[in-house]
Amino acid sequence: MDMDMSIAALSVDMAQAKTQQQLGISILKEAMETSGEAVAELLENVPVSLDPNLGAAIDIMA
Repeated sequence: MDMDMSIAALSVDMAQAKTQQQLGISILKEAMETSGEAVAELLENVPVSLDPNLGAAIDIMA
């Protein structure tokens, strides 16, 4: 009977760990989506240069 109880307890523990892991993954996915949307919004607000060559090269003197 002891062996049956320990197998059942192990099964419950594994199920709880799996649920916690799935919750953590869901939260991380939501955070990634939110940050991706924020970056897209920031990029939309960045003014586009009228001259496409502006900033393409840097002159450096030694």
